[in-house]
Amino acid sequence: MKSTYDKNIIRFPEDGGSRELIGGKAAALAELQTTNLPIPPWFALTTKAFSDSLATQQRRKHRSSRHSPTSRRYDVFPSPTVEKQLTLALKRLCPDGTAVAVRSSAVFEDGESASFAGQYETFLFVYPSDVLNAVTSIWRSSFSKRISDYAQAQQIEETIQPPAVLIQQMVDAQVSGVAFDADPVTGRRDVSVVSAVSGLATDLVSGAASADTFRLDRDGRILERLLTEEGRSRSFDSIGEAGMAASRTHVRRFSRQVITDKHVRAVAAMADVCSRHFHRPQDIEWAIEDDRIHLLQSRPITALGNLPDPEGKPAVWDNTNLVESYGGVTTPLTFSFARRAYEEVYRSFARFMWVSGKTIAAYEDCFGAMIGLIRGRMYYNVHNWYRLLCLLPGSKFTWKFHTQMLGLDESLPKHAVDSSPVQSTSERVRDGARFLGAICGLIYNHFTLRRRSRAFYERLNNTLIPPGGSLEILRIDELTDYYRFLEQQLLRKWDAPIINDFFAMIFYGVLKKLVSIWLPDKNHLENALLISDGGVISTEPARRIREMASLAASRPELVDNLISGSGPETVSVLANYPRLFRLFQDYLAKFGDRCLDELKLESFTLIDDPNLLLRSIGQTARYILSSKSPGSDISIPDQRRQIERYISRSLRRHPLRRCVFAWVLKHARARVTGRENLRFERTRAFGMVRRVFVEIGHRFHADGVLSHPRNIFYLELHEILGFVDGTATTTDLEGLAVLRKTNFEQYSDCSPADRFITQGNVNIGHTFQTSDVVLRADSADDSCCGIACSPGRIRGRVRIVKDPNTVDLKGGEILVAERTDPGWVMLFPVCAGVLVERGSVLSHVAIVSRELGIPSIVSLSGVTNWLRDGDLVEMDGSTGRVRRLSSDNQCTSDKNIKVMV
Repeated sequence: MKSTYDKNIIRFPEDGGSRELIGGKAAALAELQTTNLPIPPWFALTTKAFSDSLATQQRRKHRSSRHSPTSRRYDVFPSPTVEKQLTLALKRLCPDGTAVAVRSSAVFEDGESASFAGQYETFLFVYPSDVLNAVTSIWRSSFSKRISDYAQAQQIEETIQPPAVLIQQMVDAQVSGVAFDADPVTGRRDVSVVSAVSGLATDLVSGAASADTFRLDRDGRILERLLTEEGRSRSFDSIGEAGMAASRTHVRRFSRQVITDKHVRAVAAMADVCSRHFHRPQDIEWAIEDDRIHLLQSRPITALGNLPDPEGKPAVWDNTNLVESYGGVTTPLTFSFARRAYEEVYRSFARFMWVSGKTIAAYEDCFGAMIGLIRGRMYYNVHNWYRLLCLLPGSKFTWKFHTQMLGLDESLPKHAVDSSPVQSTSERVRDGARFLGAICGLIYNHFTLRRRSRAFYERLNNTLIPPGGSLEILRIDELTDYYRFLEQQLLRKWDAPIINDFFAMIFYGVLKKLVSIWLPDKNHLENALLISDGGVISTEPARRIREMASLAASRPELVDNLISGSGPETVSVLANYPRLFRLFQDYLAKFGDRCLDELKLESFTLIDDPNLLLRSIGQTARYILSSKSPGSDISIPDQRRQIERYISRSLRRHPLRRCVFAWVLKHARARVTGRENLRFERTRAFGMVRRVFVEIGHRFHADGVLSHPRNIFYLELHEILGFVDGTATTTDLEGLAVLRKTNFEQYSDCSPADRFITQGNVNIGHTFQTSDVVLRADSADDSCCGIACSPGRIRGRVRIVKDPNTVDLKGGEILVAERTDPGWVMLFPVCAGVLVERGSVLSHVAIVSRELGIPSIVSLSGVTNWLRDGDLVEMDGSTGRVRRLSSDNQCTSDKNIKVMV
């Protein structure tokens, strides 16, 4: 008759058991029983065995002496009940009295985040009579300082409990070792690593011995082998089996391989089976006895969580140009809306460029992932942009123009070309026909752009009038319907802005090329040539602020109130000055949405908080009162006329060139001006979208869906629309908003790089940093160079501006910032010059500063760290060079000197 055992104390493989009962090591082996892998017979002494033994020992101590101290937990010995159960289990496991291995199987051991490898005691070749002592030693080891230090280092806050104990038939191995189903050093998931030693692997696991190491690919080919002998090692690489076979004799001069290639492959296959079973790469221990491989344990490769897969699909992330529109942390609503906008607008653009519908459908994944959100910040997925640009006819010829528009500076990457489908002869013929069609289409779009723009403005103005004239009177389903109407009428018909941008890119690129060829002694002249006839709407806020400041300057008592007062109080004071107040209200009516971070839906507009506008008016008025009115000594029209006269003289002997140059210049100016003006219309469109969702937020708050109206910004677009129309997968919008709000608050403390590369899973194992050196200062003359945007050479003191809302510009200073956006134009009236870390020649700061006659340089990487407040610098907006002057190289007066180049 079979003796029965207590499953609360003893668990054999067929009994199963949770990690909390039999520990991590035994639980993994129990799960693997279904794989039919050769696992030596075993059983587990459960965690309840320790609890039973501790309780029994405490009762004995209490009975023997009331004054005897309670036994410390690490002095516990197996109770009689546990001894009896162990004896029964050992008779079943090894009836002939053969030796066993006694190992820990702690709850936290061999887990997903921590392995506890080598931390607990392990005993090999233990005979049944000595198992009790081995169990006691393992229990005692769980209270060691080594365990507590390891747990603290792994940030395991739970109390470490005594482990279960795994008792397994001993394998008297001729060869043993470990194997990883992924490379734990490089992170490659398509490479297995097998390490082998003669005899037992205890020294290998502890790190006391070296091993023969093999790397294999997924097909079982040995890619590399590292053989050891007497502490020496030599690495041999091969390409496939043929190369290794040829070198095998040479290898054995240095060391005798302890394991056959056949067994290496079998061990790697065993690791692969374990990984497939647990759905993650495993680290296994194995042993070979009498030519039979045994699996001793399996656990996750914990190091992989911190390593990206170097063979994973690469992605380049860059926010050089995007940061002007979406700087800092961006909420989920803004990102989801912007992602939809990019997808719809550029899909339409592809159709305008005669890209076939079939091809557009094939690249649907790229259109939906043109931008990404990394730790709360928006980035271009550069690889996807490249793939889409490659779809456009003639992309190899217009590549540099595209990268200029994106603010990038690089050639067509090989992997972008390689990812394009290989075309047959007939496909190339059809592609050629589409190219010719696209050329015809471009010509047509060029000559119809003015008409198309007028239609766009008319459609925009009509669309931005909500039903009934007010959002407040609409039902919530009418609000979502109105949003969809905005999307249909604007995002999907964003033809004029995107076509204008394309031609701005082309004409500017051609103009730059003509300047370099026909006027080689005047490098960067094309930037000064782009100064328009005054039709750029983005300069109007600065001019209006100067007008209001001139009125305020006649009332000195008002200036201090404008600079230091609070918004509502200052506005009420402003109402006492009817003409100034009317200009202020007119400004808000037209430019109220042109605020800091104006494309971020969560941003407060000037209508919500006019403090920045009021301060800008006050600071400009103070500057006027100090008789240091900003502005160039040479008017903007004079600058243009001087440059045009120079060009006329340079090309007077080449009438055809002069005509071509004049035609290109005319259209470059028109398109760049149109680009900036249409961007303002984008601001208006986004402003209406913002108001729609702010109103929905108030409705959700009133209905108890959200605890605060602004929690709407922590929901995604489809979740809001789906909640109203019944397609949402969850109705706990407040729970989603609170969870995301907590995450996004944490993102504020981290700073991903401007540009970095990820491989494979973007959010696994990446630090989102770059190794590129960003300091561009030339130590020889303490200078650095960026992209010249607006001409003029000046000397002045710099002011580092982190937050435009709090800065107090004294006037005549050179503004230095990491980034700017259209809302910063309110600071320009008192600036003598502008230096920015980010941006391109077609960015907002470049265009507006040119129109206002303010020298500017962008793409000065690291300039906010290189310079300090009050540094005296000389900047040249024609060449892009900034030079920090020494302390004894002072200006003859505090007044900045502007010299036209």
